[in-house]
Amino acid sequence: MGEDGVAGLSATSQAALDAAEVVMGPPRHLGLIPDGDARRFEWPVPFADGIEVLAGLRGQKVVVLASGDPFWFGAGSVLARHFKASEWVALPGVPSFSLAAAQLGWALEDTTCLGLHAAPLSRMRRHLAPGVRLLVTLRDGGAVADLATCLKGLGFGASTLHILERLGGPQARLTTTMAEKVSGQFEHPMLAAIEVAGNGQALSTATGQSDQTFDHDGQITKRPVRAITLSTLAPKPGEHLWDVGGGSGSVALEWLLSAPDTTATCIEIRSDRAARILANADALGVAHRLTVIEGRAPEVLASLAPPDAVFVGGGLSEPVLDTARATGARLVANAVTLEGEALLAAAQAAHGGQLMRIDLSHCAPLGSKRGWSASYPVVQWSLSA
Repeated sequence: MGEDGVAGLSATSQAALDAAEVVMGPPRHLGLIPDGDARRFEWPVPFADGIEVLAGLRGQKVVVLASGDPFWFGAGSVLARHFKASEWVALPGVPSFSLAAAQLGWALEDTTCLGLHAAPLSRMRRHLAPGVRLLVTLRDGGAVADLATCLKGLGFGASTLHILERLGGPQARLTTTMAEKVSGQFEHPMLAAIEVAGNGQALSTATGQSDQTFDHDGQITKRPVRAITLSTLAPKPGEHLWDVGGGSGSVALEWLLSAPDTTATCIEIRSDRAARILANADALGVAHRLTVIEGRAPEVLASLAPPDAVFVGGGLSEPVLDTARATGARLVANAVTLEGEALLAAAQAAHGGQLMRIDLSHCAPLGSKRGWSASYPVVQWSLSA
């Protein structure tokens, strides 16, 4: 199917409709198929409510209408999780991204495609940089203004937006404008093509994001030390991190930015900092992969899912290190106090691993001239799995 429901309906799909006892789908899809003997059910909102209705129709021939390819940011993967493979057959149509690329002349392999119809717009944050092209599905017509506001707020108001309404259907319409000049009404279903431009801050693809990327109260692993720390933690796709003593959450958040399927749990004793970590995660579009636990380590660690790596940046103590080491995960711990240094030195003597001292100095005014201003040295202990 096309984005507007039935454009380009294949013979196989038509045959399925002809044999159906029940047809389920959004009103706009149901309205585009001819009348037949099958009973019709409008898929409810929210989407999850329709799964129970569909399950109650087991034993009948049911056709569920969805736009384009149901397994590319569509309903297919959700339904497949709730039904046995023997219970369903997917008949994909042309996906909306392909229809949009064909209309705009964009190469899909050079374009980032995101499903934002049921996800926050902040999910695109890590992809925003001048010259980047994005194709994003949107919730409804009102989401166009939300998208424009989001881009302007991040400094990318100069981006060109191609708004594609009712894509693939007989009432398709294309509107091209700048994000900072969006106006008018738009109709669902829709997709936006974005040619990113402006002076907004693009996130680095390397470890060590600018400290200004994160809201913090001074309790943050600074950029150079964070870059070394992330390099030592060595995140890999699909891995899970424990960040003990999260502070601003900068280490966990960079872990999440490293790959689209990494996950993390932050442990933070202070409620204001726990809230700040979540706010930072929301702003970066990674909150769906982060769990923040307000509590004290090591007590709260016993109930957590096993990690692949552990970072101890706050609340450093021998029980915390023992608990982290017992997981068998990669372990990185940073200390800035003499007591913390002594603890890590003793741990390295007892259990091995690498002990490193990080001394950093920055150029600063010294009278009428300049000199080196030294930061507190950081001692880092790392232990491989």
